[in-house]
Amino acid sequence: MLAEGDFVATRWTATGTHGGDLMGIPPTNRRAVTHGCTVGQFKNGKSVHDWIYWDTANLLRQLGVVPGQT
Repeated sequence: MLAEGDFVATRWTATGTHGGDLMGIPPTNRRAVTHGCTVGQFKNGKSVHDWIYWDTANLLRQLGVVPGQT
């Protein structure tokens, strides 16, 4: 986590099992790991905006929705 002025950036890792609908994809019951970053903007001590970036393509490959690299 890094902070500068009104902005805070957080790098994160999420793990889980795909057991419910995700972006219209029915459950695959596959385990997956994805990484991402959230950048938050704060004004007067309150969160006013978040930008979230995460590796969607890698997650979809792990779920078997899109083909992996050969």
